[in-house]
Amino acid sequence: MGQSIIELTGLTKKYGELTAVNQLNLSIQAGEIYGLLGPNGAGKSTTILMMLGLAEPTSGSVRVCGYNSTRQPLEVKRRVGYMPDDVGFYEDRTPLENLIYTARLNRIPLKDAKERAEKLIDRVGLTDAISKKVGTFSRGMRQRLGLADVLIKEPEVIILDEPTLGIDPVGVRDLLQLIQRLRDDEGITIVLCSHHLHQVQQICDRVGLFVKGQLLAEGDVPSLSAKLFAGEPVRIHVKADPISPSLFESLWDLDGVLNVKQTKEDQLEIDCQGNLAGVIAGMIIQSGAVLTHISTKEYGLDEIYHRYFEGGESGESNAAQAKAEATNRT
Repeated sequence: MGQSIIELTGLTKKYGELTAVNQLNLSIQAGEIYGLLGPNGAGKSTTILMMLGLAEPTSGSVRVCGYNSTRQPLEVKRRVGYMPDDVGFYEDRTPLENLIYTARLNRIPLKDAKERAEKLIDRVGLTDAISKKVGTFSRGMRQRLGLADVLIKEPEVIILDEPTLGIDPVGVRDLLQLIQRLRDDEGITIVLCSHHLHQVQQICDRVGLFVKGQLLAEGDVPSLSAKLFAGEPVRIHVKADPISPSLFESLWDLDGVLNVKQTKEDQLEIDCQGNLAGVIAGMIIQSGAVLTHISTKEYGLDEIYHRYFEGGESGESNAAQAKAEATNRT
């Protein structure tokens, strides 16, 4: 990674009085999986349309794979694959026939189209269904075929809109693993739009948080967590036996400890001003107790998302602060 393959600069899109995207600056690196997160109406879909050259910006610019999406949309479309949340296929045709049809639309010679289609069907795990009509496919099978459909023209970038929506847990796991392999084995850049926060956290290198047409924050989950929850107490989970009254009192007296709570006979939750896990572990061992577990609470994407978008006044305050920080950086 390190080379920008998608570059959005001052990107703005207005529909009359409505500003769907507002002064968006975003750089996505070649070979990364980037997650776009935000509530409905945040501007994610409009941003994607402008990336693909399907909507013209009111102002600003979009460059994808080195091409201007507004002025050179055909060059962008040759290099970018897009999978919407509900892929349309010819229901009375087989997956092989559907893929060959897509390949021919992309001017791929028939012989090459057939070879690519057969390889992709095997790759997405649909070999056993190669002769079945697509109309008989489950949602998960259709999404796998949709990914094959996107890959038939061998794109440099693929954009996936809610790819796991309506799929059972096993199908979700398999699809996410397939997406990761596309990045790891072929270096394909992947932009993933999803409301499934756990899935995004599993596979995305970085995420961007959108609200009201603006990118409020971006980065990997640890850096976003550190920035958003800076200054909050560090919660340390401990499992040890025995937890004696004297150990309990000693932990309370430790400088920097704000609260000690015994949640079970052998478990404690300790809130501290900083990460005192090492000191606490030493005290427990010195007390003669057997320490079997100690960890600090890590804030995941779910907490980050809810802090921004469902935190009421505090969420709005955090959003405003993030916007101010972004402005100051520029």
